[in-house]
Amino acid sequence: MNVGSYCQEVSETIYFHSLLGLGTANEVILPMKFSIIIPTLNEQKTIASCLFPLQPLRDNCEIIIVDATDGQPVVPAALADKIISSEKGRARQMNLGASHASGDMLIFLHADTHLPEHVLQLIEQHINYKQWGRFDIQLSGDHFMLKVIAWMMNLRSRLTGIATGDQVIFVTKEAFAAAGQYPEIALMEDIALSKALNKISPPVCLSAKVTSSGRRWERYGIYRTILLMWSLRLRYFFGADPQLLAALYSKGQFWKP
Repeated sequence: MNVGSYCQEVSETIYFHSLLGLGTANEVILPMKFSIIIPTLNEQKTIASCLFPLQPLRDNCEIIIVDATDGQPVVPAALADKIISSEKGRARQMNLGASHASGDMLIFLHADTHLPEHVLQLIEQHINYKQWGRFDIQLSGDHFMLKVIAWMMNLRSRLTGIATGDQVIFVTKEAFAAAGQYPEIALMEDIALSKALNKISPPVCLSAKVTSSGRRWERYGIYRTILLMWSLRLRYFFGADPQLLAALYSKGQFWKP
């Protein structure tokens, strides 16, 4: 967005507010600025399909890639505003991206997940006094159980206030800092952040759906993966080492990594 169009948008906002008696120019809230942060690791096959749909958002949203791929970055420079090299670790990558973000609202997006239409407007319209939130999710794939899994994920999140990274967590920059950012653990960093953010405000649970890949559910078998995920969550609740849980998760095993 150039300076002229930005000033025109601000002027129209001020005029509209004055007509409604919502305050003087000093009291008008300027348009929210967004930062989309995408951690990547060997995403050569998926990153382009993730980034192309985001390009129309860049007038009021920066795209930050935090890449832990060995060797040269896999992201075309023209498709992102910032490309940052990082050590491996999704929590570490997302924290690093947040430290380079200029937006008021941080959106943490996985490379295999696609946002709904009008995503920025949806967040700005519904955030209100709350500080963070997430979207409902749908999983790509043909197996009927993927719809059941997504429905259960969305219901569980509404009941508990806990969001997963696949549901695309968005959070104000101030609340993210106040919550201590993502704990740099190997797995369950999204659950840990959700618990910290719930102490600040409950989440906005948007019914608009992000679309995430169902590949990991199908890799080791859907029913096996359901049991595995519940097992890992339960063990995390009882204090199991996230490093061990991450090793089990990556190999689809219940006990020995």
